[in-house]
Amino acid sequence: MSRAMNVNATEAEVTRICLEKGAIISAIENLPCGGTRVVFTSGDAATAMRATFGSKLISGPVARTAFQQAR
Repeated sequence: MSRAMNVNATEAEVTRICLEKGAIISAIENLPCGGTRVVFTSGDAATAMRATFGSKLISGPVARTAFQQAR
């Protein structure tokens, strides 16, 4: 199972809930269409947070902001 998920919530909300549940975030980004993409450090944390976010999970593909690496 993937450690990444898209959630229909703000980055601040996702961060707060993950902190409360003890789920460690590896990467997080705002989605241009609204919502947040979050990647966890472990599959177990991702599984637990899928249950926590439940109906707030965004299913299907979503648009993401292009990553630009600093030179």
